[in-house]
Amino acid sequence: MTQSKGKQKNRSPLASITAYQGILPKIADSVFLACGARISGAVTLEDNCSVWFNAVVRGDVHTIFVGENTNIQDGAIIHCTYQKYPTSIAKNVSIGHLATVHGCTIEEGCLIGMGAIVMDGAVVGAQSIVGAGAIVTQGVKIPPRSLVLGSPAKVVRQVTDEEFEKIFATTMRYLEYAKGYDYSLS
Repeated sequence: MTQSKGKQKNRSPLASITAYQGILPKIADSVFLACGARISGAVTLEDNCSVWFNAVVRGDVHTIFVGENTNIQDGAIIHCTYQKYPTSIAKNVSIGHLATVHGCTIEEGCLIGMGAIVMDGAVVGAQSIVGAGAIVTQGVKIPPRSLVLGSPAKVVRQVTDEEFEKIFATTMRYLEYAKGYDYSLS
């Protein structure tokens, strides 16, 4: 893990890595940070994570953990709850464009759809899909392998094997997208 801001192929010079109350984010060397990505405070980003354009991962009031191969897409916000709920995102998760993940737990292999919101204390079970625009309200526990839609979000059925394969393929595609950028040439 590195805490430096040096020029790297996989880090935009326009990404921001900021200490909060003397705590710098812990970011694996393989993490991709796009232009406008903002990472601050008690954040851990494991191997091969990617934080895309204008996404915010703000660990100022509690901790945030993001597991390997997870992608946080454009404009997404990852935050936590003051002295109450950390945010934990397991490996192989895709957080869609403009989604908000706040003080909750996202288990391995999930897809959080574009514009979805997952609130404080919620737990999204492994290999689940939270549909675009869905709102998972405070404290809700979503069982593994669930398709969740609506506001408030409700389980509508189980995720099929084919759907899970697509989630995993999306995660792998984002690893490839990140490799296409070379900020050392900028």
